[in-house]
Amino acid sequence: MRYFIIAGEASGDLHASFLMAGIKKKDPEAVFSFFGGELMEQQGGTLLKHYREMAFMGLLTVLMNLSQIKKNFKMAEEKLLEFRPDVLILVDYPGFNFRMAKFAKLHHIRTFYYISPKIWAWRSDRVKRVKKYVDEMFTIFPFEKKFYDKHNYKIRYVGNPTIDELALRPNKDQTYREFVDENGLTGQPIIALLAGSRKQEIQLILPVLVKVVALFPEYQFVVAGAPSISPELYRKYMPAKNIKVIFGKTYELLQQSKAAMVASGTATLETAVIQVPQVVCYIMEMGWLMSLLRKVFLKVQWISLVNLIMNKEIVKEFFQENCTPDAVAGELKRILDEPDYRENMLQNYRLMLEKLGPPGCADRAAEEMVGLLKSCSHKVIPRLKRGIAGLRDSRSV
Repeated sequence: MRYFIIAGEASGDLHASFLMAGIKKKDPEAVFSFFGGELMEQQGGTLLKHYREMAFMGLLTVLMNLSQIKKNFKMAEEKLLEFRPDVLILVDYPGFNFRMAKFAKLHHIRTFYYISPKIWAWRSDRVKRVKKYVDEMFTIFPFEKKFYDKHNYKIRYVGNPTIDELALRPNKDQTYREFVDENGLTGQPIIALLAGSRKQEIQLILPVLVKVVALFPEYQFVVAGAPSISPELYRKYMPAKNIKVIFGKTYELLQQSKAAMVASGTATLETAVIQVPQVVCYIMEMGWLMSLLRKVFLKVQWISLVNLIMNKEIVKEFFQENCTPDAVAGELKRILDEPDYRENMLQNYRLMLEKLGPPGCADRAAEEMVGLLKSCSHKVIPRLKRGIAGLRDSRSV
């Protein structure tokens, strides 16, 4: 069967690559065409657009790149119709993917959504689009079921892909000495800096984290370099020479770290699964406006996945104006200097893992997807009501 997949971020590229591997086990004749990255490309198929050209974050950044975003939409629509897939699989990335779900519905293309957008946290009215345009939703957090049940929409909880990815991570048995020697580090204990995967995040969060470094001279601080970010950007915000950036080894870095300062997102969950105590930080563009919008529109109490999953404060969160060097440093000091405080956080991590369930998320999702497609009474072939020439007339979501 033919699968068209859209992943617009680094995390989506990772999750989708595991899903593609699972699909190939159940459908050896699978053919893929996709928007994504190198990890998806390693699974085979045709990479049409790299997520580096799609990952725009923040209101101002989006407005400044509207022309490119429109081009991306147009290309995705054209390529989708040319490919004629049995299914369109959307991976998170709601701003783009909700529009594509609507377009697919107009052209009778079956649509699966893997990893629900966080509509349970922000702009929950978007659930109407899910119900109208998405044929099947495959979710990765247990608390999402309650939200969708409230809106009378059946979902399929398949577990969490982070558990899979970390279970299969390389160098799980690497020693501290092997890691520091391999990467030219000193023998001091390590504190990891995970400042986000997008340029805009790093520009806002990294300067705050760098100011914390000087307060802990007995530790060495190492930045986990994001795959789509150039070393020059990190150097711009890190004048101190005692901070090193290491690319492509985030999991190895975490497992050798005493603690971590982490930008809110999937990285908070990854850090918890690897059992590293953390401080969660997050800053967005137009901070005053984001703080106001959070108070008015945010439907959940927490911003980090760890706290959301456990529905209580497991890790401290510092958001917008509260994300100051002094505040972050104070929490980091507690983690490093108070054994009971540290152990309580680690124990809650273990309870969280029990709640998420065992590995196998991507394989379970793939098995259900392929099964659903094969169970159709006839192969779903898009009935192209309008040709490529009429794409401009398609309504936006």
